[in-house]
Amino acid sequence: MEIVVNTRLLIKDKLEGIGWFTYETLKRITNNNPQHHFIFLFDRDFDEEFIFSDNITPVILSPQARHPFLFYWWFEHSVANFLNKYKPNLFLSPDGYLSLNAKCKQLAVIHDLNFEHYPNDLPFLVRKYYKYYFPKFAHKASRIATVSEFSKKDIASTYHINEKNIDVIYNGCNTIYSVLSAETKKSTKHIYSQDEDYFLYVGSLHPRKNIKRLFEAFDIFKNATGSKIKLVVVGEKYYWTNEIKRAFINMKHKDDVIFTGRLSTKELKNVLGSALALTYVPYFEGFGIPILEAMNAGIPVITSNITSMPEVAGDAALLVNPFSVNSISDAMLYLYKDEDMRNILIAKGNKQKLDFSWDKTADAFWKSIEKTF
Repeated sequence: MEIVVNTRLLIKDKLEGIGWFTYETLKRITNNNPQHHFIFLFDRDFDEEFIFSDNITPVILSPQARHPFLFYWWFEHSVANFLNKYKPNLFLSPDGYLSLNAKCKQLAVIHDLNFEHYPNDLPFLVRKYYKYYFPKFAHKASRIATVSEFSKKDIASTYHINEKNIDVIYNGCNTIYSVLSAETKKSTKHIYSQDEDYFLYVGSLHPRKNIKRLFEAFDIFKNATGSKIKLVVVGEKYYWTNEIKRAFINMKHKDDVIFTGRLSTKELKNVLGSALALTYVPYFEGFGIPILEAMNAGIPVITSNITSMPEVAGDAALLVNPFSVNSISDAMLYLYKDEDMRNILIAKGNKQKLDFSWDKTADAFWKSIEKTF
């Protein structure tokens, strides 16, 4: 079979959630299926590390698709012209964008519909593009894959898609994350948190990640304890809104918030594994990979009790109401004071994490692909 793949999010040193999904699944799928030919479509120069096997042919199509107008041009002209000329068996899109003008079968991985429920969290043109095109992509798709049962039901009900046409393929976790030695934890805290324990957030600083309430909850926690605990925030200020900015400025203990920016995977391994706990409390999430990363790193997790997060966390996390600052701060206070509970959550996380791996993801993804033929 000839399978063309949208790989525009495979950018060296800039992989995020969907980029990691693309990388980890395609690396396995292409190597495990040498009898099939894959064409990877990039929108810029690519790194050779993304050409995982001999059955891959890379193709660069312009322009670089990083803006709604360029999304449209790339998918509806550059990609469509390529697909209609090449006539592959399938166009596979790990980020959910399809080509409405292409005539071949297409499989979209739609990770979540956050833009349908919280459109104002996105810039005007981006949300207009998503809300107009993604319903069309969903109905254009020969088949849809998504990363949680929550997202499956959300896509089915929001876009009136038969659930039988949607496959759930859970995310996995990079195996680099693991329990650290006491010495490594000590040196990491010296580098990143002034030798103090810290709560950790990992992810883009996007409104739906609920950074505003996390700041407010941390302030309440600090007022209640008088501790020297820090809050380490790992990620880029993707949509650093005025609301998030005001919440930070108004913090009494903002000097105890440490921003690292984006970290390499090797750096994040140490920062994650040295944390007192992960505080990951979005109000909307299609999956939540940091939850798995924390479990693999052997630290307890505080996460939200809505959307996909209870599905991923199981009973191995403290679940909080993400809309309640007090609920978040109470959980932080609980884990800070109760070492036994921290150890219980870590033990449960060691079991919960076994349900997820990139090998399982890739196998489920390939089964979804096979259903299109």
